[in-house]
Amino acid sequence: MAKVNRARSTSPPDGGWGWMVVAGCFLVTICTRAVTRCISIFFVDFQTYFSQDYAQTAWIHSIVDCVTMLCGLGFALCYSPAIAMVGKYFSRRKALAYGISMSGSGIGIFILAPVVQLLIEQFSWRGALLILGGFVLNLCVCGALMRPITLKDDQTTSEQNHVCRTETQGFQRASPSSTWTKEWVQTCLCGSLQQEYNFLLMSDFVVLAISVLFMAYGCSPLFVYLVPYALSIGVSHQQAAFLMSILGVIDIIGNITFGWLTDRRCLKNYQYICYLFAIGMDGLCYLCLPMLQSLPLLVPFACTFGYFDGAYVTLIPVVTAEIVGTTSLSSALGVVYFLHAVPYLVSPPIAGWLVDTTGSYTAAFLLCGFSMIFSSVLLGFARLVKKMRKTQLQFLAKESDPKLQLWTNGSVAYSVARELDQKDGESVAIAMLGSNPT
Repeated sequence: MAKVNRARSTSPPDGGWGWMVVAGCFLVTICTRAVTRCISIFFVDFQTYFSQDYAQTAWIHSIVDCVTMLCGLGFALCYSPAIAMVGKYFSRRKALAYGISMSGSGIGIFILAPVVQLLIEQFSWRGALLILGGFVLNLCVCGALMRPITLKDDQTTSEQNHVCRTETQGFQRASPSSTWTKEWVQTCLCGSLQQEYNFLLMSDFVVLAISVLFMAYGCSPLFVYLVPYALSIGVSHQQAAFLMSILGVIDIIGNITFGWLTDRRCLKNYQYICYLFAIGMDGLCYLCLPMLQSLPLLVPFACTFGYFDGAYVTLIPVVTAEIVGTTSLSSALGVVYFLHAVPYLVSPPIAGWLVDTTGSYTAAFLLCGFSMIFSSVLLGFARLVKKMRKTQLQFLAKESDPKLQLWTNGSVAYSVARELDQKDGESVAIAMLGSNPT
């Protein structure tokens, strides 16, 4: 038993059972994100059957995505924990592991898009949904692969919590109704919560959270309206489903290759920049979309958008871990995906309302494009400001007292010059006493 505990109290293994966890997360993304995105293939059938406009029909897809990210219900109980488990098992090859895991979304779209279209033609939209529901039951198998692992940081945190619980129980047994005991219990609980969610007060995480809101607003409508847009410009149903397949297979390439590239030594320190670059490129693709009025033009768009969509999706957990650390990754990812909920809920209906009002997809696509570009620019500006502030603090340290040492923790600087002066004074006094013993 002791041997098992020592094996669990190590750094991330970067392999071993971790690859089974990656396989499980891969299947989870197929059963969740891929199935969700393939709902856009049902859009025209829903719209025709229920005799509703674009805005009303878009609520179907919006509610599915919102509930997944917001409530901890349904797909959310599988998606977020599976992604967090990959981060527990990998450190050095984390981006590659996430790339493989998240590529399940692209592979799922590539396979499911034509299959769903065929199922709709053969069994109607009701039968197709029933078959998809049976396929999603494979999530039960994926859960069996998620073996827990305890790292050094987790062990330290659990030991601190155990000490707090032990002391609390002792105080409660000694004087269960005393005011001091109740205050101690409250202090322990508040301390545990503060330690778990202290990343919410980090300025870098706040900026990331704001950028996620704009990014999520922009990325969702395409998977709802790509098929209807293609049909509106004369593309057939099978060709529109083929566009979704292209989007999915290129998404796979983006997941894996971008994860592998950003794990290389030359790009390891620039994963944050690669993340915002990928978001910006998807925004530019949106701005070009209204000018693409034929299938030969939509195919290159699907390739470009799909690649960079897979790229930034891979780097979301990596960038989050860079900001908050591995210990708080699970909670931080929960917050990040929770923030996707509101944009996922409102962006497709807003885009549909713009289509109904203007009679064109142009305004909807432009709004999504500018939203993603703003998300990228915000992250870049925040990183630039942080770098300039750090440089300024270092410059002030050099220009002031040469004995001044500058310790930085975010934007807070602490001077230890006074302590150095005191040590110098003590050294001089000792020297004087040594030279004049009388």
